[in-house]
Amino acid sequence: MRVHERVFQFYLSTFDFFWLCLHHAMCMTACGCYHTCVQLLKSFVEESFPKRSHFVLPYSGQGMAAKRIFILCLAALALVNAEEFQAPVPVGSANFAENFQDADAFSSRWVKSRATKDGADEDIAKYSGEWNVEAATKDAVVGDLGLVLKDKAQHAAISAPLDEVFTFTDRPLVFQYELKRQEGMECGGSYIKLLTKADDLDLAQFTDKTPYTIMFGPDQCGSNFKMHFIFRHKSPKTGEFEEKVADFTGSSYPFLTDKASHLLRLVVRPDNSFTVTVDRNIVKSGNLLEDVNPAVNPPAEIDDPEDKRPEEWDEREKIPDPEASKPDDWDEDAPSHITDEEATMPSDWLVDEPEHVADPDSEKPDDWDVEEDGEYEAPLVSNPKCKEVSGCGPWTRPTKVNPAYKGKWKPPMIDNPAYQGIWAPRKIDNPNFFEDKQPFAMSPIGAVGLELWTMTANQMFDNIILTDDEAVADRYAADGFDPKHTLEAGPSAITNMLTTLLEATQERPWLWAVYVFVVIVLPVVIIVGCCLPNKKDPEAEKRARAKKTDEVQPDDAPPAEEPVVQAEPPLFETDGGEEPEPEAASEAAAAAQETSETPEASESPEPGAAAALDVPEAGSEESSPRRSPRKQTKKKARREN
Repeated sequence: MRVHERVFQFYLSTFDFFWLCLHHAMCMTACGCYHTCVQLLKSFVEESFPKRSHFVLPYSGQGMAAKRIFILCLAALALVNAEEFQAPVPVGSANFAENFQDADAFSSRWVKSRATKDGADEDIAKYSGEWNVEAATKDAVVGDLGLVLKDKAQHAAISAPLDEVFTFTDRPLVFQYELKRQEGMECGGSYIKLLTKADDLDLAQFTDKTPYTIMFGPDQCGSNFKMHFIFRHKSPKTGEFEEKVADFTGSSYPFLTDKASHLLRLVVRPDNSFTVTVDRNIVKSGNLLEDVNPAVNPPAEIDDPEDKRPEEWDEREKIPDPEASKPDDWDEDAPSHITDEEATMPSDWLVDEPEHVADPDSEKPDDWDVEEDGEYEAPLVSNPKCKEVSGCGPWTRPTKVNPAYKGKWKPPMIDNPAYQGIWAPRKIDNPNFFEDKQPFAMSPIGAVGLELWTMTANQMFDNIILTDDEAVADRYAADGFDPKHTLEAGPSAITNMLTTLLEATQERPWLWAVYVFVVIVLPVVIIVGCCLPNKKDPEAEKRARAKKTDEVQPDDAPPAEEPVVQAEPPLFETDGGEEPEPEAASEAAAAAQETSETPEASESPEPGAAAALDVPEAGSEESSPRRSPRKQTKKKARREN
């Protein structure tokens, strides 16, 4: 097989392999029969790509077509027998877990706010945004549902009580939920509030003023992206609450711009450390005592509010030199530019030609009224004669910079001998100072709430969980988020690959030549070289056919008569005079032939050896010079058998 044919078969087989792999991936993602499909793929690879001594892969149009149909049938059968989607269930302790799969439970558990927002316009002040439990509009896992905010440009609030109040003791807080912005985001929030436990907490009156312990999630308006982690800290000195905002400076949020599902998690630990992750990637990690604004603990000293700066306090570091004086030759009235007296008018300057002339192509409009509009005058255009010369009209000398110009004189600056530095008020002890070494011990949490305003509808929230065990959240994410992520990753992976290839051409434009060669030139060369008919030598084809069929050729020696020789005793001794088996005879003949090829045998062949071994004489049909004696002997034995 020629090299280009091998290359072409390699391309065909590789393409077919990836084509079938795509169907395996469809089978795995659609029906969830992961183990079965993996075994199927493994068996197909072992069958189609056995170990070979050369690199050419097997390819057969009918065989591969049959395998394609077989794989598609298996995928269809898997879809029919696929198990129903299993909603995630917390394996372990959880204070709150919601997968939105039970419509009756949702109606009894979640409470829509009927309150009115203070300070808002009357027509939009009411929390009237609609919430609905439904499937995703795109790339939805069959049977999976989520909480969707249907309306835009309306205030919306909904909340649910915890199954068990979360108290900050010696266990971490792990809060996790899934977010899918199905239509992107123009402007709005996608965060969730963990409401503070209180005896007077009325979820039906849930508003932006309702006390919360933690607020976590993304917020976006235009190109302004934010990730919120805000907690309300109670001062042990005054008992007042103050919002502490985590500093996300330097963090990036590319996930905010797409429409895929994302897993958001907040972990706050008893050692005051916290971690924010998106799709299991760390976005921010820090400490409650160091990485929030304003700081949890106020400064021990503050500026004295009653201290005032003295009037004689001099903060000027530099002052004009009082002893400096303007030089006598300093001319403050000299202009910055003067006329260039050495300039001369260019020889091609057209003094008598105006710079602008009436447009010769202009025509008076049909509705022009002379009595109301006056005499019609064509608009002015640049004189075409002036375009080919230095200029037209009256010529004037240009100006140049005045070498004698110095400008307004100012005395030089010197160090101020009376400089006292920048004044600052004196420090006093902070009357509200306290030191809280455990800001993790926040107010207990009694409910989960979403209070949002957005200009983009159809935000989906799903699989909300609050626990004190990260392993429980990991398992919950594996059962709920991973199937969605797997389903959405295929198209996005291809898109990301194409985007990366295109971005690479911005810094290296020569990559376009590589892309064109690989995508267009190389396939065309392979197709032209392997598929188009080529001229063949008839004589070469005839010799090749004769080599395969042992057809007699003109240059073959004529057959000779076989000499009569005495029969030699049999090579094998058998019981009862039975003839030896054909396979044994052929092996013995081959061994005898090998013996005859040794120098001693070639010099003194025994008489009758040809008859004993049943090897044809020279010139016979079986004695073609294109076959070795061993192959001829085996072929003769097969014929007799």
